[in-house]
Amino acid sequence: KWRIVLPDNGTQWKDWKQASAFYSSNRIQTTKYIWFTFLPRNLLGQFHRLGNLYFFLLVVLNWFPEVEVFHREITMLPLVVVLLFSMIKDAIEDYRKYQYDKTINFTKTRVYDK
Repeated sequence: KWRIVLPDNGTQWKDWKQASAFYSSNRIQTTKYIWFTFLPRNLLGQFHRLGNLYFFLLVVLNWFPEVEVFHREITMLPLVVVLLFSMIKDAIEDYRKYQYDKTINFTKTRVYDK
């Protein structure tokens, strides 16, 4: 997109507002999740780890009576505990990032003219 520079005579104010809508804001966002994408994105990230995937496969195998070694609930317990603690940790970290981004984005700045 092209940048439009208009003279400062006040007659092009309406055109300037339309032209400036094309550019992105100067806002900082370091958060990874939005409230409705937290669960799917976090689970996808958790199951990229080999250990979590291994325990998930053990849980799936234990649902078949021919292969069942332990009780289904006992096999699910380590996976659920690890996933729950990791989700809580990620949620706290992301909320702290959100708070820090908010303080940075609303900090007053000075503009020095030459």
